[in-house]
Amino acid sequence: MIPQRFAPILFGFILSGLMSAIVSGIATYRVLPPDAPFFWIWLSSWLSAWLVAFPTVLFVAPLTRKLVALLVRSEDTTSSSTSK
Repeated sequence: MIPQRFAPILFGFILSGLMSAIVSGIATYRVLPPDAPFFWIWLSSWLSAWLVAFPTVLFVAPLTRKLVALLVRSEDTTSSSTSK
């Protein structure tokens, strides 16, 4: 098993791999003619995209967490609705 301290990197690795696979698959499918060898063209496109996506996710994820924290208000746990 992988140590817990590597969880953010593993998360970014898996997320960037899946997202780049899906997005490059859709983009590749849309531009290829029906008789083109989809798999090999998509695989090349995906690997290129993943090389950019993985470091991007690692860099952008902490910034995104901070932005979300600024945009989301915390729930007020001290005041609960009282029944009458």
